[in-house]
Amino acid sequence: MYPYLRMIKEIVKYRNAPPLGAFETHVSHHICWPWDIDPWLELNNGRTLTLYDLGRIPMATRTGLDKIARAKGWGLAVAGASVRYRKRVKTFDRIEMRTRLMGWDARFVYMDQSMWVRGECTSQALLRSAITQGKRGIVPPAEMAVALGLPPESPPLPGWVRAWSDADAQRPWPPVA
Repeated sequence: MYPYLRMIKEIVKYRNAPPLGAFETHVSHHICWPWDIDPWLELNNGRTLTLYDLGRIPMATRTGLDKIARAKGWGLAVAGASVRYRKRVKTFDRIEMRTRLMGWDARFVYMDQSMWVRGECTSQALLRSAITQGKRGIVPPAEMAVALGLPPESPPLPGWVRAWSDADAQRPWPPVA
């Protein structure tokens, strides 16, 4: 089940937080609860992706993107993710999550997220999101940038982000059975 109560808590917690610049890092803190674990008594990989939502949505609030999106009728949809899992997160571990915007290309917005426990990175996620608008489909991210008061051109994306995006574009879609 989606952690709606936790999401509401994060939205309320950060609703009056100082605004963030578009490329500043949003830092939030979470606990790995018993309902977040898998049969191996560690944070479930699917739940990890869900918990990363708890960082992205308040970041959108603090940067002002949420108000712009509502006013323009935009939605934000995860369009791809690559996650590195490196350290176990166990029940009741306190997690520091870091979320930041990296840039955009012609179709997607790229974000970097990481979870840290006791000063060690446990996982890192590279996500790309599409800005959507009803029948229009995908909105060019340059429109988002301009609405946020940024230039329409993205800062250069790191090579590893471009390489991931290029590699993903090589995958057949729909998948070959």
